[in-house]
Amino acid sequence: MGQFFNSPGSGYNDSLVPGVRSDTLEQRHFMSRVFGWMTVGLLITGIVALLVSENTKFVDSLANGGFWIVMIAQFGLVIWFSAGLNRMSAGLATLLFMAYSAMTGLTFSILFLIYTQASIASTFFITAGTFGSMALYGYVTKRDLTGLGHYAGMALWGVIIAMIANWFMHSSGLQSLINVVGVLVFVALTAYDVQKAKFMYLAGPDGSQVSQKAAVSAAFNLYLDFINLFLFLLMMFGNQRD
Repeated sequence: MGQFFNSPGSGYNDSLVPGVRSDTLEQRHFMSRVFGWMTVGLLITGIVALLVSENTKFVDSLANGGFWIVMIAQFGLVIWFSAGLNRMSAGLATLLFMAYSAMTGLTFSILFLIYTQASIASTFFITAGTFGSMALYGYVTKRDLTGLGHYAGMALWGVIIAMIANWFMHSSGLQSLINVVGVLVFVALTAYDVQKAKFMYLAGPDGSQVSQKAAVSAAFNLYLDFINLFLFLLMMFGNQRD
């Protein structure tokens, strides 16, 4: 996947391209794999969500208890991925990412019970445009976004705490504030994570286990940025069913 540069047997030699450094092309090759894996994850989520949403009985059972089982499984999978990435193979890391994407599809199938298909589709395109703009900024900017990423990370904890509190308070005003802050947090994290991913190609030689795991890890981070940005935008702008 993502073999856009230095394809085996292509006879293409980076060092022969005037004015283009081989490390720059290696970086672009790495980023193409990152966005390729991220796209695969989003496709899995979308396909699973659409297919499952057609089974009304299953979605109802998922909404009435099964949702939390899947959420706990997702949380455990993220912990396993994050804590064990250095010790696991690239194949296992990829499998866990794909499994998480499928589980997200299961939980997203419930969205079709809450929001109209038109608003889900329009919000997806809004998310794609917003994500793409911030990803481009993170890729081309020469400004160090480390500080922005750290502040966004701290703000994310505040959003999580506020969401837990509002679970009991049921305040529409607080929920609106959470949605706005959530969008800003994941807009910032998108730019930061893309900039961070730019240099993850240095983790190991192209094609090595380390390089493959770095690409999947970066793709997972960007996938989570996209998914959460989509959810907060949907809560802000989505039209609920009657």
